[in-house]
Amino acid sequence: MIAHRTRRPLKGTSIFGWLKIQVSSLLKRRLKIVVLFAIAAIVGQSMSSTLQAQEVPTLEPSQPLTSLKTVSIPEPSNLAEFVTNKTAALVLGKSLFWDMQTGSDNIQSCASCHFHAGADNRSKHQLSPGLLRVNADGSPNPDTTFDIGGLNYQLKADDYPFHKLADINNRKSEVISDSNDVTGSQGLFGFLFSNNFLRKAQEVGVPELDPVFKTDNTNLLRVTGRNSPSAINAVFNFRNFWDGRAQNDFNGVNPFGSRDVNAKVIKVEAFGDLKEVKISLDNASLASQAVGPPLSEVEMSYKGKPFSLLGKKMLPLVPLNKQKVHPEDSVLGTYSRSPMPGIRSKYKTLVQAAFQPQWLNSDRIITIDANGKPTFTGLVGASDPNSATQFSLMEYNFPLFFGLAVQMYESTLVSDNAPIDQYLEGNSNALTSQQKLGKELFEGKAKCINCHGGAEFTNASVKNVKKERLERMVMGNDEVAVYDNGFYNIGVRPTKEDLGVGDKDPFGNPLSESRLAQQGKFNDPHVDPPVSPNERVAADGAFKTPGLRNVELTAPYFHNGGQLTLRQVVDFYNRGGDFHEQNIDNLDPDIENLGLSNEEKDALVAFMKGLTDDRVRYQKAPFDHPQLFVSNGHPGTGTAITKDSNGKATVEMREIRAVGRNGGTPLTNFLASNS
Repeated sequence: MIAHRTRRPLKGTSIFGWLKIQVSSLLKRRLKIVVLFAIAAIVGQSMSSTLQAQEVPTLEPSQPLTSLKTVSIPEPSNLAEFVTNKTAALVLGKSLFWDMQTGSDNIQSCASCHFHAGADNRSKHQLSPGLLRVNADGSPNPDTTFDIGGLNYQLKADDYPFHKLADINNRKSEVISDSNDVTGSQGLFGFLFSNNFLRKAQEVGVPELDPVFKTDNTNLLRVTGRNSPSAINAVFNFRNFWDGRAQNDFNGVNPFGSRDVNAKVIKVEAFGDLKEVKISLDNASLASQAVGPPLSEVEMSYKGKPFSLLGKKMLPLVPLNKQKVHPEDSVLGTYSRSPMPGIRSKYKTLVQAAFQPQWLNSDRIITIDANGKPTFTGLVGASDPNSATQFSLMEYNFPLFFGLAVQMYESTLVSDNAPIDQYLEGNSNALTSQQKLGKELFEGKAKCINCHGGAEFTNASVKNVKKERLERMVMGNDEVAVYDNGFYNIGVRPTKEDLGVGDKDPFGNPLSESRLAQQGKFNDPHVDPPVSPNERVAADGAFKTPGLRNVELTAPYFHNGGQLTLRQVVDFYNRGGDFHEQNIDNLDPDIENLGLSNEEKDALVAFMKGLTDDRVRYQKAPFDHPQLFVSNGHPGTGTAITKDSNGKATVEMREIRAVGRNGGTPLTNFLASNS
């Protein structure tokens, strides 16, 4: 919920230097400064005399709340260079997002962690220890010990919050218990990729014993190291993932955009020649995000499988061939084979219908050499279906199709008809009196709007970040630092437990654009003066601000999933966070004691419930979906795991029923929590 660019003079800093920073940076945020205030600083009048003569500067919300209907949906400016039929791309994207065949185990799909209001409501075998912890120098120092329930644990309401205090309003009160465990999402068993058997759409792997998720030398399902954020309204995020590693520019290959200088796709040139080319699509962080999990050895893939082999597996298949599709599905209904599973098409046909031919139509064979570089052998015809090195152009460019198609689908997941939208559109009765009080607090005393501004309820939005990607702010320790707009350290856990945007990408570069600017590798023309090599950056322990729409449905909360209820979240902010003092160097300055009464806390919670679009609650179009089976831990309790005939741990499965455009019964919230 909360944080804001509170500006105040630094201790030991001249008022003139401080005002220079404020005038250059904060005027862009609609700072109301009486003209005499700025003039007085320029001519050298004292601060005390100025304040006596003029009113103290006040801040207006940089992003006032508006209906989400007022915000255009971000779309790549050069999309037509790739997509020829948006409707066909939408059909392809929804199929891929929900299809269990995309996982190496033929169970795990994108939707497996995003089926409930775009998030995950499973509560058994969802814990991960503090695997992202680092040493003081940033080197890995994973904590592999569980503090709460351990492997295959069924979470309970009284496990939350993970940091328990004797006085919920006083962060300095006695700590009753503390855990750096994470409520994540269960994924796959540990396997090293071996091969595809395409006729059975079956991937083969060699078991690889996981150092953490195992018992009795038997692998259990791995669990992610962060909580699953909602996919709904994610199209409005400038960058995606908690640490922002999914870049706004999509390179057609992986999440890292222009950061990966070697990322190339293959294009058909004149006379049918093939050529490696670099591409870049703006406003495409959803596409960048989409191509990450399908190759993650924790989330969806056996270790070491290239994306082109996923293409070789998927293209011949009937989409959703293990799942029923409701005949009234808002996107897939006309394709449904109900009551049989799947839809009336094949992935190859959908790709051909959706994308421009220069990215997929060629009879040339692409061979991957020992260094992973594609060569064009001159052979024509179909690639060997059993080869792990020979590919068609459509197979090779599959991550391009996958990313853009999933983005096209997720771009429709926009919840813009909540009570808050109706209220902001002029219906004064859309919010209750308690919710109206909560709105006043949200925009004022509670400071929530300072990070959760605008129709998107997040400062990490495309609309906001494009105005200014980097900002200067006086941090919690009273020192100025540059930070990535929309990413804040709010004291959820000690900074070194998870660096967030303060970490590095696979190429050794900072994920933080502020640190890139510090190194001379990134320039934001809106930041004046430019970031200097010696300037302080606040990035460690900072995470993307999530949008708050439908937040009553998406517990548990924060990147670590450490809070169960919205009331617990409000208590957290009211006391100024849990690790305020420990994180002070990077802490957002608005994380401080708020002094909220119980009545005010209740009003804030009530207001946040007014951000729920009932179409999301009841799974109505565009939030309807195919049938899905998700893993739900292992039979029994604890680590007394049963095994199948191959010595593999057995898994419980849970059905999420298909619903059509008219929706169905709401899914139960996480641990039945909605307060």
